Amino acid sequence: MKLSSIIPLFIAAALTVTGCQSNQKKVAVKVDTTNNWAILPFTKLDSVNPVLGPGRGNFIDPILKTKVLWESKDVFNPAIVNRGGKIWMLYRAQDSTGKPAGTSRIGLAVSTDATHFVRKPTPVLYPDKDDYQKLEWQGGCEDPRVVEDGRGTYYMTYTAFDGTTARLLIATSTDLINWKKHGSVFAKADSGKYAGKWSKSGSIVSTYKKSGKVIATKINGKYWMYWGDTQIWAATSTDLINWTPVKMQAGEKPPVKLRSQALNMPELKITLPTREGKFDSDLVESGPPAILTDRGIVLIYNSRNVPSFGDKTLAEGTYAASQALFDKNDPTKLIKRLDHYFMKPEKPYERSGQVNQVCFVEGLAIFDNHWYLYYGTADSKIAVATSAVK
Repeated sequence: MKLSSIIPLFIAAALTVTGCQSNQKKVAVKVDTTNNWAILPFTKLDSVNPVLGPGRGNFIDPILKTKVLWESKDVFNPAIVNRGGKIWMLYRAQDSTGKPAGTSRIGLAVSTDATHFVRKPTPVLYPDKDDYQKLEWQGGCEDPRVVEDGRGTYYMTYTAFDGTTARLLIATSTDLINWKKHGSVFAKADSGKYAGKWSKSGSIVSTYKKSGKVIATKINGKYWMYWGDTQIWAATSTDLINWTPVKMQAGEKPPVKLRSQALNMPELKITLPTREGKFDSDLVESGPPAILTDRGIVLIYNSRNVPSFGDKTLAEGTYAASQALFDKNDPTKLIKRLDHYFMKPEKPYERSGQVNQVCFVEGLAIFDNHWYLYYGTADSKIAVATSAVK
């Protein structure tokens, strides 16, 4: 069931056209005068935040062959699953070894009330002496997002980081504890052309059930995924494991001047560009699994600001969150976009940490008739905000 009936019917902000770099032709995005497609407002649960901080868990690292305090430095950027009436949080945890800022592993914590969590003492996904060690060591396994196929299998997209290059990988599980790695999501696309390139943040388009399940859903016979940082691209799949990036059509031009990682993939179609003069001027990056509704596909996304060519009211490097709407029959077609962020760093634990000025949204679930949105704070802790399901 799609969520048109439970999208809030209010949003107290105007929308605008999609901005582009000054030397590019602007692409018009229709203004929705009803303003009823976005999920808003979200309220931070200050009484319980942050809901998770660094822990005392330890295990014998299979590569180092010694005991490590795998979550002692920072925990952040979690995936969320509502399973069996409980919230299962798969979170990124760092120790103080590895490079450049510690090895990342994926831990698991479970809650019966969505705010108080009990951790599993050992990580559930981590660099190992396996086929993917060279991709994951020493940086680790980062920033998971999880969906299911409705038949009992969960699919986790995550970032493998070797200390130099980020690559988008995928793993599967039936119990959220034991995971099978499948390697790069792009391993089979164009003879592996994109498997070695910088890629991360896979947000698979899904239907959010009132029961809490997040089910990957095909559109015109294919699964769709938004991915990337700096800009956001799209990819398609028939099996949720092997993905093919979407390319521009003949004669099509990118909506922004290419820079950074986009220079290495100039033929790919940018679905959500950065905007000069706004809070999302320097970077856009996928948030939780995208939400398929009757009005379209809602993508909650993260952004980074540089005041010199962005929002001059926000601090340098501020990560804030916003939302965009894509056509439900053509997931590459951007039709509406908020002209504002709905979340920014405000609390001390959001403004100061491993990386300052960061609210990074990544996990979303329906629980107890509310949306629960989990986010990393300053790349150091995890917090949550809620919005009533309408």
